[in-house]
This record gives sequence, structure tokens and C-alpha cells, in this order.
Amino acid sequence: MAKTRPLSPHLQIYKLPLPAVMSITHRISGVVLSSGTLLLALWLMLLASGETGFATAQMVLSHPLGMLVMAGYSAALFYHGCNGVRHLFWDMGKGLTIEAVYRSGKLTITLAIALFVVFWLYQLSSIIG
Repeated sequence: MAKTRPLSPHLQIYKLPLPAVMSITHRISGVVLSSGTLLLALWLMLLASGETGFATAQMVLSHPLGMLVMAGYSAALFYHGCNGVRHLFWDMGKGLTIEAVYRSGKLTITLAIALFVVFWLYQLSSIIG
């Protein structure tokens, strides 16, 4: 009989550390931004095509699904931008201790959420009134 060996931990047991989660999320947000930029280019082409294109773009963006797509795109943009600035500091050799990495990670998430909320509160207030 073969010896029973313990199974290695998997994602249901092992908790990923914050830097790993942020690294994965940074890559995902980059993919979202790449895909969203194609939609942004399509939107700009519709706007440039004339009145009917503008009306179509307005109709699509005012739909709740269009607003949800734009909210996701802007969330990815704010997160990716804030995390990119964090990486620039790392490239300069600043903030590379474990404590600083966790502190800057929490600051990045907080700042990205704050920027997202302020941006969408402004957008919704301009739409409503």
C-alpha cells in the first residue's frame, strides 16, 4: 500500500496575501482597460458619424447596462492608475519593505475607491440635475 501523503493547500485553504491579490487584480484591470478601449474607440466613431450616431451612443450609454459597463471601465481605470503610481515608487526603490507594501496597497485601494465614488457622484449629479 502506498503511504497517504497530505494534500498541498489550495485556494480554499490558503489565503492569498494582499500583494498577490493586488498583482492579479492589476493584470485583470489591464485586460479590462484594453477591451474597454476598443469600446471607447467605437463610441468615438459613433459620435463623429453625426446626429444619428450621437443619438445611438447616448441611448446605449444611458441604458443601465451601458452605465454598468462604464462604471466597470472607470473602476478598472482608477485602480490600474493608482496601482501604477505605486509601481513607479517601487521602481525608484521606495516602499519595498513588507510593512510599506501592505500600507501602500491599502492606500491604493482606498484612493481608487474614493476616486471612483467622487467621479460617479459627479456624473450622476450632472445627469439628474
